Amino acid sequence: MPNPPTSRDVARAAGVSQTTVSYALTGRGTISATTREHVLRVADSLGYRPNLAARSMRTRRSGRLAVVTGATLDNQLRLLAGAGEVAEAAGFAMETHTVDGTVEQRTARVRDLAASRQYEGILTLVPVRPEALTGPAGERDGATPVVAEATFDEQMRTLGDLADASAVAAFVETLVAAGYRRFVHVGGDQQYASARARRDVYLAAVARAAADPATADVVSLGVLGGSWSGDVARRAVAEIPADAPPLAVIAANDYLAAGVVRGAAERGWSVPGDLVVTGWDNFEMGALMMPSLTTVDVDFPEAGRTAMRRLVATVRGEPRPGPGAPIHRVVWRESTGDLAGGASTDAR
Repeated sequence: MPNPPTSRDVARAAGVSQTTVSYALTGRGTISATTREHVLRVADSLGYRPNLAARSMRTRRSGRLAVVTGATLDNQLRLLAGAGEVAEAAGFAMETHTVDGTVEQRTARVRDLAASRQYEGILTLVPVRPEALTGPAGERDGATPVVAEATFDEQMRTLGDLADASAVAAFVETLVAAGYRRFVHVGGDQQYASARARRDVYLAAVARAAADPATADVVSLGVLGGSWSGDVARRAVAEIPADAPPLAVIAANDYLAAGVVRGAAERGWSVPGDLVVTGWDNFEMGALMMPSLTTVDVDFPEAGRTAMRRLVATVRGEPRPGPGAPIHRVVWRESTGDLAGGASTDAR
């Protein structure tokens, strides 16, 4: 069995000194971001993994990062997977701490983790009090850096970039351009920031279209539903006036959209035809529906990568990185007819 690659192998392959490799892997020293990225790519291509125990003894740094989250459901696990990719590429080991309870309890846990000095930085994806946070490179009395990302609230409901609803405006604008003039929104549970955002963006987009003299006949027939239940969405379709079609229905997620499609069939309406329907989340079942469902794909791993890049930059005392790749992408399918030729578009 061949020996694992060493830092000397990385230096040789990258055409740099071992000192430069060390600086790239630890985030210390004065090398350019371009050089650091080059060394990290070479190290990854060789399958090099730093010996964190040896590095800790030499540098008194642990090479470990902690991520604090709440209940780790599917979306959170995908986000953590993306964060782990960035941590590993930067030469860190990532550990996850699931902390339930109140904001105060989570704050106390984060402060305990920081005080333990086991980690070079801590990323919290759930709300904590300001006293748990520190600035770049732990500028508060040499404390362990703690970075908070507005990703989930206390009940692990999405916030921040994950709750961005710009894609709803893309749906409305595209459907208006295709000739649709009557719209309905089937909303989700309004306790969720994401549900409120999708409702508000829908209302604003319809209002903008109605304010344009060229499309002044655009109108919203209402916001229905108010939960994440597909059956509630199915029953909400019964509230739509019989003369509403042709109608565009913007549903707050794929389960609601599926309920709308079922409710339309029960009224003898076709999709697409009498109704066009959009969802959100790009659940697997949407692609298998008849018709297949136009929706929004949410790139949770990329959201995790962006959050971890910010922590790594803070640990290294580097400027905060800008926005990462778009995490929302419209996926056009059969439920909206032939509007975008089956293409997918980024929505940010």
